[in-house]
Amino acid sequence: MSAEELLTQEFGTLADVIREQAKDLRDKPALIDAKRTISYAELDELMDRIAVALQRDGVGKAEVAAVCATSSVEYGATFFGVLRAGAIVAPLAPSSTPESLVMMLNDSGAKVFFLDAGVSKQLEGVASQITAKRVSLDGSDAGVPFEDWLAPKGVKPEPVEVDPDQGFNIIYSSGTTGAPKGIVQPHRMRWGQIRRGVYPADAVTMLSTPLYSNTTLVSYLPTISNGGTVVMMPKFDAEQFLKLSEKHRVTHAMLVPVQYRRIMERPDFDSYDLSSFKMKFSTSAPFSPEIKADVLKRWPGGLIEYYGMTEGGGSCGLVAHEHPDKLHTVGKPLPGHDIRLIGEDGVEVPQGEIGEVVGRSGAMMVGYHNQPGKTSEAEWYSPEGLRYIRTGDVGRFDEDGFLTLMDRKKDMIISGGFNIYPSDLEAEIVTHPAVLEAAVVGVPSDKWGETPVAFVALKPGQDVEAEALRGWVNDKLGKTQRLADLLMVDHLPRSHIGKVLKRDLRDGYKGKATA
Repeated sequence: MSAEELLTQEFGTLADVIREQAKDLRDKPALIDAKRTISYAELDELMDRIAVALQRDGVGKAEVAAVCATSSVEYGATFFGVLRAGAIVAPLAPSSTPESLVMMLNDSGAKVFFLDAGVSKQLEGVASQITAKRVSLDGSDAGVPFEDWLAPKGVKPEPVEVDPDQGFNIIYSSGTTGAPKGIVQPHRMRWGQIRRGVYPADAVTMLSTPLYSNTTLVSYLPTISNGGTVVMMPKFDAEQFLKLSEKHRVTHAMLVPVQYRRIMERPDFDSYDLSSFKMKFSTSAPFSPEIKADVLKRWPGGLIEYYGMTEGGGSCGLVAHEHPDKLHTVGKPLPGHDIRLIGEDGVEVPQGEIGEVVGRSGAMMVGYHNQPGKTSEAEWYSPEGLRYIRTGDVGRFDEDGFLTLMDRKKDMIISGGFNIYPSDLEAEIVTHPAVLEAAVVGVPSDKWGETPVAFVALKPGQDVEAEALRGWVNDKLGKTQRLADLLMVDHLPRSHIGKVLKRDLRDGYKGKATA
């Protein structure tokens, strides 16, 4: 059965699709990074060698292998090789604290851990707590060098029958000092995503966000499954993005809003030949109508904004080039996606009223790994008994069926496309002996779109400088979590039932948080 025929099936596996693509696209470039290019035939062979090595090391069906490294050809192939072994991939964020990485490794139960020199250095203080076998993707002394670890050429892994509801990957919601939630996405969910047909066979897709991010995977996986070529950036840089796009004649890209802003702000933007672009995508954070309009005006190709969650459920899509009058919205529910709005009482609100967004589709997480209680909290069941995923976002549908987001019910901060959970930062702040209580809110940032700011009340008789405390806290947080500002207050504003009024803090903030 050809790859094209496989993709018409109700269910199949990505590993099988790539094997079929390799038969027809042997010498076509599959993955490109700054150092090398590998073809579909080379990717398929490398996947086999990785899968055999994993099975040799005891990673069996539905067991876990973790990856924490900079994006590279080796990383991209390893992700697929784990799937071919019948195992589950747990991609972890290098920006996480060492303690969080150990926590996520232990929670996932990973038997093999792929990393690089940068991550290894970061983990020096906690290395003794890692029990998984370490494999260095960059050939460094971070673990067994990748080339030495691989099985010999020409080998084939033991076939594994994959169930549609088996875990495909585990994506952790936050690499933080708190307790990250492992979102288990099943094969059924990913199969539905790669069959959308948004990425054609001639696609050349730029990956400018890390491979541990769901934002990246919803672009990476369908590009390869449909026979396209992926260009990987190890780290985003606006100028480099434009140069690589011109060099490789890039046709598709998934960018977070802050990346669009940085690219469009470059004074030399119009000097680059971007005529190869067919479609651009955005997700993960609020995307201002002004930037959308500028992209439509000056950047060739279409623009689609997706709204949804890593947990899955319901997603919306705004085809911006077809609806320039709806740029303030996140679009309409995608085909096969049922999105409803519910009130505080859990009852669906009437048309036109504001409510929490809940959604249902074929793309839904199994649940949070090892956290059934958190899974239950994230679910809503309709009167018909159908399962939906709660987003924590509040919105309203207009008369044309387009969803406008009003605010986030939860206090999650999205900074540069990354999710930051204030409660995790607050928990770290209050470990300081001088601190009585703390509240963290997200405020607008020119650089990141949104950035965290802390308000801190000290214990009676205690004294510490705000900037000194901010430095102390930031040393304990992941790179993407760090506080842009910290202000001392006599006390935190609270409602009559004792709830901290974060909106008051956010609205009253007068600083300039550009960090």
